Amino acid sequence: MFRDGLRSDQVSGLALVALAVFTAWANLAYPVGTMIDPGPGFMPLAIAVFLGATGMLVAATGGSSPRFAELRWPELARAAVVLGACGFGALALERLGYRLTMIALLVFFLGVVERKRPALVAAVALGFSLVSYLVFATWLKVPLPVGPGGI
Repeated sequence: MFRDGLRSDQVSGLALVALAVFTAWANLAYPVGTMIDPGPGFMPLAIAVFLGATGMLVAATGGSSPRFAELRWPELARAAVVLGACGFGALALERLGYRLTMIALLVFFLGVVERKRPALVAAVALGFSLVSYLVFATWLKVPLPVGPGGI
């Protein structure tokens, strides 16, 4: 199965298996319960089992994809920028609040990464942050972080 080097699908499948093992290990802190009376660890464990089985299936049947060592990564820099912006969002959410963080992220993604027109960037960033806050915080009563000055 792996005689001529790992294929990209096989690497992806093994990564899913590793994620499933980590999830199952992290889930040990919660009681699983039973099928009749499931505990807080039941669904995470069920998802980890499904993810691990899917990963093993992908790894076992992924022999027709390109070799992993031969892959080119033309969008690696762009992916790193997006990942960095998501990290910023995670760190800034509590300090800046939901609305300001969403505005900053959308301005960055649309204005800097995608290079859209400034008017479109401003409209989407403001509109999405305000409307999504209205939907989640006001109508659905999801407690979202509020930024400095109640913004």
